[in-house]
Amino acid sequence: MRTALVGGGSSGIGHAIAERLAGEGDRVVITGRHADALEAAAARLRGTVAEVHALVSDMADPASAAAAMEEVEHRHGGLDVLVLNAGGPPPGGILDLDDTRWREASELLLLGPLRHARLAMPGMAKRGFGRVVFVTSTAVRQPQPDLAASVVLRSAVTAAAKLLSLEFADQGVTVNCVAPGATSTERRTQILANRARATHRGFDELDAQDLARIPAGRAARPAEIAGAVAFLASDDAAYINGTVLTVDGGRTETI
Repeated sequence: MRTALVGGGSSGIGHAIAERLAGEGDRVVITGRHADALEAAAARLRGTVAEVHALVSDMADPASAAAAMEEVEHRHGGLDVLVLNAGGPPPGGILDLDDTRWREASELLLLGPLRHARLAMPGMAKRGFGRVVFVTSTAVRQPQPDLAASVVLRSAVTAAAKLLSLEFADQGVTVNCVAPGATSTERRTQILANRARATHRGFDELDAQDLARIPAGRAARPAEIAGAVAFLASDDAAYINGTVLTVDGGRTETI
């Protein structure tokens, strides 16, 4: 049985990924900052799928990351799949964010995920198998001005993932990114609500405008993002390394 750790596994995309991996027979450890939400999510998953554990951990806290990885090693003998999924920082334009907010966002979106990968990948290489998947955003390829921290820092994550993919490729460890577009989660609702406040326009109007830009005509379901992650984590994706899989209904305009 493989062991997978999924960040942000109590809700949204992270929860859908945990459900998918557990449904395929993996032992899944979901992490997040809030114990109550994690335990509730783990209980929901245990009712329908295989072995699921909840582990309180803060992606942005160095000590918390090290403790989480040590706990997984102690309990399960190592990690096979690492899904680096972190919640988005508060919306804001490039000149709206002060140094404190940039530092906080950097710990969450860049330094925290890199820290987890750095701790996990040598053990994966030693065992001859590993899958690291960063959940980023299509805003990396098609920037959205009011999501500056996400655009800048997830662009850095994408570059870092490319470099990481070179480290242990000959030892069975792959590193890839999944870049979701608009997805039906609480995060999308928050972004649209923020835009509505900033522009003094109606939420429904902005929602319809956003969906009109998507050739598929709708936002993704979290399970559709989870399917992409599960594929990259599978044996079938052994020769896919250092790439970005975009899941956005055709919205991104670049080739």
